[in-house]
Amino acid sequence: MLDRLKRDPGTRHIPVHAVSAQRERERALRQGALSYLNKPVGPEALQEELKRMQAFLAGGKRSLLVVDDDAMQRDAIVALIGDTDLRIVAVDSGQAALRALRESRFDCMVLDLTLPDISGFDLLDTIGKDASLRDLPVVIYTAQELNRKEVSKLKRYAKTIVIKDARSPERLLDETALFLHRCAASLPEPQRRMLEDIHILDSGLAGRKVLIVDDDLRNIFALSSLLERQEMRVCFAENGRDGIEALEKDPAIEIVLMDIMMPEMDGYDTMRAIRRIPKFKSLPIITLTAKAMKGDRDKCIAAGASDYITKPVDVAQLLSLMRVWLH
Repeated sequence: MLDRLKRDPGTRHIPVHAVSAQRERERALRQGALSYLNKPVGPEALQEELKRMQAFLAGGKRSLLVVDDDAMQRDAIVALIGDTDLRIVAVDSGQAALRALRESRFDCMVLDLTLPDISGFDLLDTIGKDASLRDLPVVIYTAQELNRKEVSKLKRYAKTIVIKDARSPERLLDETALFLHRCAASLPEPQRRMLEDIHILDSGLAGRKVLIVDDDLRNIFALSSLLERQEMRVCFAENGRDGIEALEKDPAIEIVLMDIMMPEMDGYDTMRAIRRIPKFKSLPIITLTAKAMKGDRDKCIAAGASDYITKPVDVAQLLSLMRVWLH
């Protein structure tokens, strides 16, 4: 659920507080939760967290600390992230970063590991020992080649590791936007476009091939447009028989979106026929139906569907289901 909320541009900026009996604090914070409490939770602790969240929401501009000893790089980071809705403080050393953290509260920190006075690892050690800073999201942004031991060490400190590469500016913008709970719709057009591009690459759907089986060309067009924006490869069939034929001819098809209400051979019959073919026993099939009648889901599953979604299609739900079944 947290993953879905933080993948959707429309809900990504909403602060989420996680409460769980499972010991998954690090995972929840890395995925963008504002804070985390382990159950059982007393009313006092819960009230304290709600006050903290209220203070976060009422606190005005979010604050970002940028730590990099290269002046040009610092300026480039500030220009990339943009400060129209943020307060950005940029410093050039580990000691300056510690002073800034003691003097003011920050919502996120961008850190280069190569600093002139103390190493980024030592800075993280100091931060990790301070209870008031333990929930500070740290995004590592470095050109330094990291070995496995260093990556393992960093993962204990940083919520997310960002390695400089061809797409590193986009990744840095994306991760800071997540931890600063920035609303994508309020960002300037170039930054919004960068976030859209990287979310397409991160969706897990790019390059995957989907077959749409639907007798309504308008539905096919709408779904094709949606999935092609995710960089999926899309093919379609206008009836069940053509759908089966397409599957037989193209072994690259990895998932099927199946309409139920089709003339002659409906979705139920088509799925039963597909499941009778041994090589398609485990092929993911998600059914799409306009009728949300009681028992419909059970009927679809019994006919061979992997999952079920009603029309009009909830885009985020459909993409989430497809990611689950393709993984």
